[in-house]
Amino acid sequence: MTRPTSRLVAAIALAPLVLLAACGSDDEGGSGSGGGSSTTKIAAIFSGPTNDADYNAIGLAALKAAESAGAEVSFTEKVAVPDIEARLNEAVGDGATVVWTHGSQFYDATAKVAKANPDVAFIAEYDGEAKDLPANVWTIDRQFHIGFYGMGVFASKLSKTGTVGYVGGLSLPFSMAEVHAMEQAIKDTGVNTTIKPVWTGDFNDAAKAQQFATQLIGSGADVIVGSLNQGATGTFQAFEGKPEGSGWVTAKYTDKSSAAGSHYAGSLEYDFTKPLADVLDKIKAGTTTGRYPLGFDTGVQIKMSDNVPADVKTAVDETVAKVKSGEVTVALDTSKIG
Repeated sequence: MTRPTSRLVAAIALAPLVLLAACGSDDEGGSGSGGGSSTTKIAAIFSGPTNDADYNAIGLAALKAAESAGAEVSFTEKVAVPDIEARLNEAVGDGATVVWTHGSQFYDATAKVAKANPDVAFIAEYDGEAKDLPANVWTIDRQFHIGFYGMGVFASKLSKTGTVGYVGGLSLPFSMAEVHAMEQAIKDTGVNTTIKPVWTGDFNDAAKAQQFATQLIGSGADVIVGSLNQGATGTFQAFEGKPEGSGWVTAKYTDKSSAAGSHYAGSLEYDFTKPLADVLDKIKAGTTTGRYPLGFDTGVQIKMSDNVPADVKTAVDETVAKVKSGEVTVALDTSKIG
């Protein structure tokens, strides 16, 4: 495993990462009141390559922001679940005062190692409220269903056929919650839209994503909502050769417009810069455990293409405002579909 030091991190020049950093708005991309200090040593662990222009890249962007705020940082990338416990213990052995695991698949191992190292602070990611949270662990609750409520309005307002396709990777509980949130949005707004969800079995398999998206388009879907990582390119390819204006596709995590073509409607984007900084500030102030929920006020935003009709943009903006104000409560429903 490659484990760059903070000097190496500073030397990395990633064009996608620069673009990602530029995408954050002022209220969602801020670094909090401090985000670390010269005595804070943060070790981050990522599941994939940090130049993926996707989930790991936005994690690295947040880590770099913490470094700019004064923390000493290091990271390990491309870590598989069977290896995570060893990497966690290695980070502790190297003197990290804060260890952050970027990905909910790492939670169980993070909690286990945290219990054995009560003097080290840990930040994990979790979908929901973790039970028996160790006294030295913060969780960032990704709350994907919140963002997908907005995407339900976005997709239903874009659709002319009344059929929207959802392409996911693994049929995990958070993915079920995303589909249910879209269904709630459609019900709340009273539009006559049907969602057809499918799962490819792999968040990174572009060929399968293209196959499934093509099938959905063939069955009448004119909007494809993607909940994928590298597999997103497959949903874009499903629209290749189709007339402009005949359909739309969306992406998750980052702006993928450069790879998507003219059918790209926008993306549900995530920024961990403010959440990480806020949690680091809490730890620095002596609060060593807690839950930090993501939402439209804390790291989530729907970015829409300039080609999207103005009335659709207005509907989405109004929906986001209602969720932020508490006028709309998005239910967390992880029950299986069908």
